[in-house]
Amino acid sequence: MNVEELLRDTLREQAEDGPRTPPGFADRVLAVRRRRRTRRIASVAAAAVVVLTAAIAVPSLDSGGHDVRPLRGVDPKPATTRPAPSAHPAQSPVHELVAAGRTAMAAYYTQKTDWQSAHDGIYKGIGVRTYWLLDPKSGHYEKNTRWSWVAVAPGLRTAAVLERHLPAHRIGLLDLTSGKVERWIPVDHPVGGLEFSHDGTRLVATTYGENPDKRIKMDDINRIPVSLKSSRTGFYVFDVLSGKGSWAEVGVQRDDQGNEINLRQDFGFCRDGRTIRGQQSITPGDRFYDVSGREVSAPHEERYRTWFVKAGLSPDGTKMAGDFAGEKWYTSSWILDPRTGKHLAEVHGQQLLAWADDKSLIAWDIAKGEKNEFHNRLVLVTIGSDKEVPLSGFLKGTDGSAGRWEPLFAER
Repeated sequence: MNVEELLRDTLREQAEDGPRTPPGFADRVLAVRRRRRTRRIASVAAAAVVVLTAAIAVPSLDSGGHDVRPLRGVDPKPATTRPAPSAHPAQSPVHELVAAGRTAMAAYYTQKTDWQSAHDGIYKGIGVRTYWLLDPKSGHYEKNTRWSWVAVAPGLRTAAVLERHLPAHRIGLLDLTSGKVERWIPVDHPVGGLEFSHDGTRLVATTYGENPDKRIKMDDINRIPVSLKSSRTGFYVFDVLSGKGSWAEVGVQRDDQGNEINLRQDFGFCRDGRTIRGQQSITPGDRFYDVSGREVSAPHEERYRTWFVKAGLSPDGTKMAGDFAGEKWYTSSWILDPRTGKHLAEVHGQQLLAWADDKSLIAWDIAKGEKNEFHNRLVLVTIGSDKEVPLSGFLKGTDGSAGRWEPLFAER
């Protein structure tokens, strides 16, 4: 069989299997596109199939003169076995890889306020994040003060980043292995937040007129008064491979009484990769949009998703991570039926952060008998089990902010 026949037969088999795109697909295609320059055509027939499939799914688009070179990625061959859990219960913040099942902590950050000016007893400032990013080669988290915002794609090889001053006028696609930005995507509408789709092939960027992390302090109390208004203007949806995107105008969300919710009102993807979720913390809850910015109904499987529960749908789509329960155990959370919103189970954990597999989740939780709700750590919890597996050490501080670090998870 020659190369053309191999490609034709393989494409036919993929078409019959359906269009489902696996997590980490973008990273694998980018890796193939880079390596094909140095290998013989016969040795990369399977890799060429991946590239041709991407070309069919994503139209060839003019870059408009912008730098849209491919990124470095991971090997296109998927792992045949599930990686073993990696836990460091004596470390807080952690220095080495924390992971369980299909999910790893790709980064974490701390946050402080940079107070910049004072007038009549009112202090104004900016919330500033400092990130520690996972180095895939060493398995350690490395401090990086260059970025104000980081979103990590499935595969743990690529991150979308924004420079220190928000809102930013370009988006960087960072190779986590080399630490270099491999591509910049310039934008006409400045960006303040980023999130990858579930399969990593698309990126949603929330646009703002001003920095969404403004802060104000009066009498040593941090608070945001009514005089500070959100400046959200809309969102971009970008194709990661081509760097091509379109902007949709969607203004500030308000509650039922017409009040603005908060300064930062970021958008994210629903599991279907087509619907955009406008995250909203109070009634009437999240709102949903198509890529053109038109408001639509919530996807059926995400109607009962709670805005602050990060874990969302299970990998197989049959369960939804729910709100705090605290019934069977002092700290526990609900697992819901995504179709009906009914309780399916109660599981350990104050807050469910990410699914490790279809039955286990990574969560924040306190130790048994502990009454201080802020003295928590990362744990692995399992539906139907009374056991927790510690993944990190305990957070420090008792006021809800001091000594705290926030994890970012991605599928590995």
